[in-house]
Amino acid sequence: MKLIHAFTAAAVAAVVASAAPAAAQERIAIGTGGTGGLFYVIGAGMADVLNKHMDNSTARAEVTGASVENIRRVSADQMNFGFSSSSTLYEAKNGEGAFDGDAQPVAAMAYLYPAVLQLATTEDTGITSIADLKGKRVNLGPPGSNASVLSRRLLEAYDVFDPGNVEFLSYTEGTNALMNGTVDATVVLAGAPTAALIDLDAQRDMVLLPLEEEKVAGMLETYPFYQIYEIPAGTYPDQSEPVAVINDPATLFTKEDADEEEIYLITKTLFDNLDELGKVHPQAKAINKETATNTPIALHPGAQRYFDETK
Repeated sequence: MKLIHAFTAAAVAAVVASAAPAAAQERIAIGTGGTGGLFYVIGAGMADVLNKHMDNSTARAEVTGASVENIRRVSADQMNFGFSSSSTLYEAKNGEGAFDGDAQPVAAMAYLYPAVLQLATTEDTGITSIADLKGKRVNLGPPGSNASVLSRRLLEAYDVFDPGNVEFLSYTEGTNALMNGTVDATVVLAGAPTAALIDLDAQRDMVLLPLEEEKVAGMLETYPFYQIYEIPAGTYPDQSEPVAVINDPATLFTKEDADEEEIYLITKTLFDNLDELGKVHPQAKAINKETATNTPIALHPGAQRYFDETK
């Protein structure tokens, strides 16, 4: 009987011992977006890098409604860090926009990659500039999206916004509407090149409308989270010259009181393994240490420490 008890005790001890490492695993939840979006694709790649290279942690990319939901859930300690557009992150920190009067306790971790507003038409419309859109029908992107907000601000800067002449269609619907003549121009807010405009350019002579810096100077002063970005010539087959556009970059963020050591280790692990992360999507190759600190709000101390060390 004593021998049976001895074996039982030993078995229990073995189970407890084997379970101990699992219990010590730190769970890291990453707020991304829908499964078809770039936030999710790159977020899943980040989870893989963390699982491979960061000891005692288990990371997982969470499917979410993207920027606004990620900010609210990270602020509520439901996720460790997440993705956001720079504009939404700035407004959350300052209690503006969707967070009017409800500032969120967030801090940046890194600028990731450009998300640029590409305003496209076709050669047969005769439209060659944003000013030419006066009186024209324009798709501003999905209703309530960052694209629709930024598009309106850009058209207002040029004094060509007409609420009776705009549509709020998805990117694919917008390019289809442009091809069948129900709109004269359409927008996409994404990294360039992007699938919707690659398809458009393959079927029509696409024209990307460039902005003029003097026209948007007031807009950039009012909305300092936006940046001017140049899409290089040849990004699309019919694009023979560089095109200046507005950039609303994708940014990684966390809660402002998140543990400094944890954020330092996460940042270090991701940026020390950018070669691996760059393989998950072409846009992930744009993530680099040189631009990482170009964030719309202050960096978290853990992220700041890492970038200070690697200057």
